[in-house]
Order: sequence, then C-alpha cells, then structure tokens
Amino acid sequence: MLSGLALGGELFPKAAVGAESVELGSRTAEFSARLIWKHDGHKSKAQLFVKQNRYRIEHFGGVKTELGYAGVTIVRLDEQKVWYVISQRRMVVSVPLTSEYLLPFSVTLDGEVKRTLIGDSMVNDQFSVLYDVEVVDRFGKTERFYEWIDPDRNVLLKLVSQDRDWFVEYEHVVLSTQPEYYFETPLGYRIIEAQEAQSPRG
Repeated sequence: MLSGLALGGELFPKAAVGAESVELGSRTAEFSARLIWKHDGHKSKAQLFVKQNRYRIEHFGGVKTELGYAGVTIVRLDEQKVWYVISQRRMVVSVPLTSEYLLPFSVTLDGEVKRTLIGDSMVNDQFSVLYDVEVVDRFGKTERFYEWIDPDRNVLLKLVSQDRDWFVEYEHVVLSTQPEYYFETPLGYRIIEAQEAQSPRG
C-alpha cells in the first residue's frame, strides 16, 4: 500500500449529482461521448466511454500524478476503485472511489425537489430542452442547476451549477455497446494500491 500519494487537484469536484449506478434516462447505459468539465476556472476535455457501472476517461493532455502523467482514468463503481493508467511506466495507480470521481448521467438528479421547464435550447448544434432544477443534498443544502436534455433520447447533455463555477457537458453522444477491455487494467501493467491524498486535476 502506497500511503499519501499526492495526485494534484480534484477530478470532478462535487460532480456526482447522484451516481450510485450509471444510468442514461431510466435505463442502463452504454455510450461514448466527448466530455467537457469546468471547476473554478479550470476547463478540461476528454473522451468518455460508459458501460453500465464503469467508465473510462481518456484525458486530453493527461492527469498529473507524482508517478507521471496518467492518460486514462478508469472508474469502477462495481469495485469501488479508480485506476490511473500511466502508460510510460506501464503502471496503474489504484485509489478508493469517492464521490469526487462520480459523473452525473441520469436526467433525474439526486435529491431533486423541483424542476421548471424553461424551454427549447441548443447545446452546440444539438437540439435540447432546458430546465431549472433544484436539489437538496443529504446535509440539507440547496443547489440549483441548469440542465439541458436531448428529449428524443432522454439523454443528459449539459449540467451547470447556478451556485458555483462548475459544469459538465457531453458532446457527440453515441449510444453503442462498449468493449469490456476498455474498463480493465492493461495486461502486464504493475498495479499500485495507493491511499488517496487528493484527486487529480486534468
């Protein structure tokens, strides 16, 4: 066990607006998309692949760790683990899953108490319907979001916090079966179990 591995900043700070399981609308999801997220002025992009309760994030530019840059992050909700794949050292750093790693996929937000339809909108060139959504977390704190949904596929396209500098967006969402090996550690790579100090920043 590697203790106190410093990994930089947060990956998806408080992004999990409900993600015990990965769902798209009301059904289990398999899809790919371009992922864009922002927190405190820091904007990152990646390619995202989702298969049920697992997802793979291929970072544009990588994620800095003390052991090198991880080009890929694999989030395994089923194993409660997050794996950072550091290709140049043929190494995988494994840390415990925490809420900071969870992405929102479901149209219905965790703790949602009120939803108001604003009207038709666009996310890039994608037609969408825009909502104002109010949620209450388990500590009783209220937060409001703007949420853009693809009404034909019931797909979450973009979620923006109205109370803080945070958003997540999914572009070019393609509903398709994803290969199992995308969500496994690469063959021949050494796996290091690490006690998480901080989540990495893309």
